[in-house]
Amino acid sequence: MKKTIFKGAGVAIITPFTEDGVNFEELSRIIEDQIKGGTDAIVITGTSGESATMTDEEHRAAIKCAVDTVKGRIPVIAGTGSNETSYAIELSKYAESVGADAVLVVTPYYNKCTQKGLIAHYKAIAESINIPIVLYDVPSRTGVGIQIPTYVELAKIPNIVAVKEANGDLSKILRLRAACGDSLDVYSGNDDQIVPILSLGGKGVISVLSNVAPKETHDMCQLYFDGKAEEAGKMQIAYADLIDALFCEVNPIPVKVAMRKLGYAAGPLRMPLSEMEPEHEKQLETALRNHGLIK
Repeated sequence: MKKTIFKGAGVAIITPFTEDGVNFEELSRIIEDQIKGGTDAIVITGTSGESATMTDEEHRAAIKCAVDTVKGRIPVIAGTGSNETSYAIELSKYAESVGADAVLVVTPYYNKCTQKGLIAHYKAIAESINIPIVLYDVPSRTGVGIQIPTYVELAKIPNIVAVKEANGDLSKILRLRAACGDSLDVYSGNDDQIVPILSLGGKGVISVLSNVAPKETHDMCQLYFDGKAEEAGKMQIAYADLIDALFCEVNPIPVKVAMRKLGYAAGPLRMPLSEMEPEHEKQLETALRNHGLIK
């Protein structure tokens, strides 16, 4: 059986920007507050971190900042995916060299490679590093999804240990669990499916919600692990309004705005992301207020 990287709620953490670059002081502050709130892992430079618009230098520096701030207290998982295999390898090697505990590797976007290409891509990355790999399946963004037979092949690779599933298809999760068993841990990539995926044997969530509600997201998972499935389910339902608000526009627009409202210097969104529409911002404020996160 492969070693589980973490159980519970890993935060898909935002990247606070200034007009000139990354606000590393604020990033460290956010990470510290996440740890205090009970977050089980830090996932840096993922989609929520606007990695697609970060320079290579910023990307690397953000990974190192997370590792240096966390100091081994909880796992740090570095987003190192790319649609160019050689760059994904280079970035994954760097993450390992500075002490990341694992890497999160999204399927190559835009290229729309075949399943054969996916296997070759992930195999090449896995062979270049020793730390664990979390596959990231989010076909709505990348244009290509990982199919069940591909998961079966990839699960044979020793350091491919988990998948973040953000396809929204619970039936696929069921088939994935049936086909791969304990050879691939499953993390929900959607905050509205945390408890349903836990009920299918998932290990937790890589969460946008955790940015604004780290304790609550952790607690939702922990309740389930403690045998209190009904309470966990009630908590999932109770946070539906906030989850909906955090995804009423494309992620990470709402969560970045929410973090500002919580008092963090989250800074600007990078183009082509734009500021929220007023009616959506009102929806977000209402949800944050409903849960006592702002006054």
